Amino acid sequence: MSLGLHTTLQHLSTCDDIPELNILLVGCGDGRHLLKTICQARRWPQRRLNFYIIESDLELLARQLLFLTLALENPEQMGLQEKCEMFLEMFGNSMVRSKTAAYLQDQCALFIKCVTDPEYQQSVLPFLNMTSLKFKEKDELEYIFKFWQTPEPKLFPIDRYWDVKNRQFLGKRYDSRRGAYDWDLNMKLHDRGAAMIAATDYNRWREKGVAFMIREGIYDVPNKTLASHMTVTHRCGKVRARGYWGDITTSPYIAYGIETEEKGLLKSANGVYTKTAQNLSQYNITSMFHELVAGQKYSLPTPNENGSEEGANFLDYHKLDNVVIHLLPLSWVHDLHHRSKFLKLFNIIYFSCSMVHHLTPDYKLISARKATLILELTKFMVDLHVDKIKSYVTIVAKVAKEAGFAATENIDWKRDHIATFERLDDGEEDQKRIVKGL
Repeated sequence: MSLGLHTTLQHLSTCDDIPELNILLVGCGDGRHLLKTICQARRWPQRRLNFYIIESDLELLARQLLFLTLALENPEQMGLQEKCEMFLEMFGNSMVRSKTAAYLQDQCALFIKCVTDPEYQQSVLPFLNMTSLKFKEKDELEYIFKFWQTPEPKLFPIDRYWDVKNRQFLGKRYDSRRGAYDWDLNMKLHDRGAAMIAATDYNRWREKGVAFMIREGIYDVPNKTLASHMTVTHRCGKVRARGYWGDITTSPYIAYGIETEEKGLLKSANGVYTKTAQNLSQYNITSMFHELVAGQKYSLPTPNENGSEEGANFLDYHKLDNVVIHLLPLSWVHDLHHRSKFLKLFNIIYFSCSMVHHLTPDYKLISARKATLILELTKFMVDLHVDKIKSYVTIVAKVAKEAGFAATENIDWKRDHIATFERLDDGEEDQKRIVKGL
């Protein structure tokens, strides 16, 4: 279940006095938690969903806005298959097709107007709340969208960035990099539960950054949504440089390609999965987007069906009923508890492994009774040694405990990719201290 929501939703289903579910997402990056929860929202008791999103970089907020609006495209303008293909390209490929690049450029005109004209934004995307962002941050978002909109490919030579980063990471192993790819895939990713990632797909992505090639086509336009800035040391001092600073070892397949509700896709023959992580990703995105629009679960088309959505009775999904998405400044990660509107508000709080160092005891002040805390683990981080992955589990358990949350079950470093905790009531916490003292 998306976001580890099972415990919280089970609690809410018996609580008539909780009309809204408030979810804080810190450092999600790719937006999969937001998308999956929204797409499957009608499976659970109907309550208003309020999402509050904090990201380490504004480029990540911009990508979430892109993926969300793509998911909400009117099916009369874009079919389900095309929507799925474009999503996976922009989500996980360093290079995209010219058609996808043209779509991105067109969307940027909408995004620029949204960040510069609040009234227009509310008219076209009423579920989005950007009022907490400062003028400086809105200006930066406008700058990002204008960069995406510029068609000149030389502004972001990601093929060169990718190769340089690959050489730096592999060092002396670069000349024998195929062996390094195979080792990381078989001895790390496969061993940790991602055995459906095919060697041909993974090697192609490690070499060039192209994860998804679902349709035959030419992938030759740099995916500018992967661009970001980092402060680096230059001969003239520290400078803010644009480049590709993302993942080159784990792969995008982890997000949507290793689990699925369609168990028929998880069959194996002679110990090898018959469907790949690319197949699973395509099915999962297709089913999510279908459910968002149709309000019911997606099923694999029969041989007599072509999978087309034409003629279906769609809702006007541009109106996301009972959903509000608040974009918050990064600086607020430290002082949410100083704002009275957030006190005892959040039913669910999620931290990525890259942002968990921001979790402090102050977060108990903004969590509701029996709130769920979800912390991402480092299970699939290829460049971490097993000892580091194990020790990270100990670290996050300690951080959560200090923040006033107790683990809902034992954490297994090899089995779990998230750890789930529940907020302790003040009385429970005091009692545990007394027992420990005895």
